[in-house]
Amino acid sequence: MKDTKLVIFDWDGTLSDSVARISQCIQLAADDHSLPVPSYDEAKDIIGLGLKEAIQRLFPSANEAMIQRFSQSYSAHYRLQDAEPCGFFPGVLDTLDELRAAGYLLAVATGKSRAGLDRVFAATELSEFFHGSRCADETQSKPHPMMLEELLAEHQIVASNAVMVGDTEFDMEMAVNAEMPRIAVSYGAHDVDRLAIYKPVTCLDHFSDIIKYI
Repeated sequence: MKDTKLVIFDWDGTLSDSVARISQCIQLAADDHSLPVPSYDEAKDIIGLGLKEAIQRLFPSANEAMIQRFSQSYSAHYRLQDAEPCGFFPGVLDTLDELRAAGYLLAVATGKSRAGLDRVFAATELSEFFHGSRCADETQSKPHPMMLEELLAEHQIVASNAVMVGDTEFDMEMAVNAEMPRIAVSYGAHDVDRLAIYKPVTCLDHFSDIIKYI
């Protein structure tokens, strides 16, 4: 992958150790509205999708009004807990520093809302660190490739000169749909077997090992 110029990261479960917090907030929002409370694994399974798409997958019979109410409850619970941002996985910050210093463009493609990503950017003092970002509420949700296509267009880079790094099958499928190389991580929301179907370049157990591949 010597021609890589742009490295695009998922946020939750790839950079940020936030899977447990997201899953709990989904469960709390379901309880708020007397909906069947998903198990931890069921809640974890939809991480990476936009919030509307996640709710539709968990509760197929939910109408637009319920989706709106659930979204508000989830966001309220998450903002309350996110007063102290989730930590990063081991090696993330040092490795991002190393990649940026080496001249790579860095971007984020996430199922978070723009407000949520901007809030965590500000809290972690990373708002100026990444060269670009796309969120699910301002474009198409994963696994549609639009997030990646927009980032490629913004930086005038072709898909073969970029790589998507993520922890879910939604990340991997999005990259396949964009005809972009992809790197999986094994420590996030989805099991390695689910990620392997999409033929990533590698599946990392430790984030810092990405240096060996790009």
